[in-house]
Amino acid sequence: MEDFIGKAEVLLEALPFIKRFYGKTFVVKYGGAAMVDEGLKQSFAQDIVLLKYVGINVVVVHGGGPQIDKTLGKMGIESRYVRGMRVTDSETIDIIEMVLVGKVNKEIVALINRHGCAAVGLSGKDGELILARKMNVTVPGDGESTEIIDIGMVGEIIRVDPTVIRSLDGNRFIPVIAPVGVGERGETYNINADLVAGRVAAALGAEKLILLTDVEGVRDRGGALISTLTISQSADLIERDVVSSGMIPKVECCVDALNGGVVKTHIIDGRDRHAVLLEIFTNRGVGTEVIRDA
Repeated sequence: MEDFIGKAEVLLEALPFIKRFYGKTFVVKYGGAAMVDEGLKQSFAQDIVLLKYVGINVVVVHGGGPQIDKTLGKMGIESRYVRGMRVTDSETIDIIEMVLVGKVNKEIVALINRHGCAAVGLSGKDGELILARKMNVTVPGDGESTEIIDIGMVGEIIRVDPTVIRSLDGNRFIPVIAPVGVGERGETYNINADLVAGRVAAALGAEKLILLTDVEGVRDRGGALISTLTISQSADLIERDVVSSGMIPKVECCVDALNGGVVKTHIIDGRDRHAVLLEIFTNRGVGTEVIRDA
């Protein structure tokens, strides 16, 4: 009987959060180990389906870095990164689109469908969801100078039109978005999935943006996990190189989303089973939340 009571208490702990978030929109960026490990893939799909059934509008934006690396490696093409962004030349952009839209996206859609909800796959090209232009990355040069690096067909987002997402939400579908954008002349751009998730969340006026990654969250210089981080603190950590490499676009997309109207953002460890539910429906939560300055 004690075991049954314990299960009831878990449900009661979640009740205030279910009431608070009913009818709200959450954008979840799905990436890293959670997309590779079979057990984690199943628990992620269960989390998303449960959120939908308790009345939360869920939008999934996915990455696909390991799958892209594997495919490019088989073709003898080396993967290179600048400030966490994949260098994408004309040779690789078609391969990246094929992997993200044609393979990874459809696998996620099928996984969610199999667990009891109807999901629909999209890319930024569908309904002109993501309009993009070429991105150039600025890096420190000699002395106080900076250098602009051409990283190829990598896009920065000009505009997100959420019409197609709202249409799917209104008909109880779960949108699953591949991070591929379209240029004004129809060209294809590879866009960092964290940045796509942040801009989609802002366009939807989402209650939460949740980024799944392969670390517990943001850490300070001593290696301790930072449970709460403000916008100004985030800028300081990036400037001092405490936040670096692939964590930079994650923190920056949280800041952009907050500035765009998202209520709260989270960076959590997707290697933990049911990490999404633990973050949303428990008093303690997990990972790092990035919030506005008081």
